[in-house]
Amino acid sequence: MSDAPNHSSLSFWQRLRQDFKNDLIAGLLVVIPLATTIWLTAVVSRWVVNLLTGIPKQVNPFNDLDPLLTNLINLGVGLTVPLTAILVIGLMARNIVGRFLLDFGERTLQAIPLAGSVYKTLKQLLETVLKDNGNRFRRVVLVEYPRKGLWSVGFVTGIVSDAIQAKRPDAALVSVFIPSTPNPTTGWYAVVCEEEVLTLDMSVEDAFKILISGGIVSPKGNSPAAPLNSLPEAVEKVLVEAASSSGKGEDESGR
Repeated sequence: MSDAPNHSSLSFWQRLRQDFKNDLIAGLLVVIPLATTIWLTAVVSRWVVNLLTGIPKQVNPFNDLDPLLTNLINLGVGLTVPLTAILVIGLMARNIVGRFLLDFGERTLQAIPLAGSVYKTLKQLLETVLKDNGNRFRRVVLVEYPRKGLWSVGFVTGIVSDAIQAKRPDAALVSVFIPSTPNPTTGWYAVVCEEEVLTLDMSVEDAFKILISGGIVSPKGNSPAAPLNSLPEAVEKVLVEAASSSGKGEDESGR
């Protein structure tokens, strides 16, 4: 697996695009859990307020405007303000002072019994999807699952505990996460022998693209001339041997 390019070696536009992407993702990680929590609180509050009072038309500043103009204003504000807020909050989240303020607000929010649980759950889910998984997912592998002859894409997450390894002292065991599709945040945990997994020359990001799209999106490999849908030689060898063994079994049955 090739290492990520050095930030200083990128061109100005590449650095700008990378910084924009990082700010956007960092902002989403902060805004979406917070916005969802606020939305749930607002729904409950609005339900209570609607039972007690109504909003007079004289108070609504958009009441006398043309409906088309009102819709255009709502669309423009609805797209511009959230995107700007996400980028600003993402920029704050990547700086020391902004991170301190966000951490303080996060601790305050998590202190609220119900809202804190919702916020923490959503944040963990989003971090699983959006964050760089290079530290958690060490390499992309193929695992023969759910039955012999079928292969699933998985991620090696580390070595197993001593208690599990003690049951198979003759083989090195690894922890493998086999995600589901199109929602890779769920899946199966498997303990597999190291010699039974096939390592793919593929980045974690490309593997997620394949999983989320159900195989529709096939990113290019490290080499521009090597498409992703061409299996490694080790995989081809295994499949050929499996097909050969199956053919011999059918011939013997026919005899």
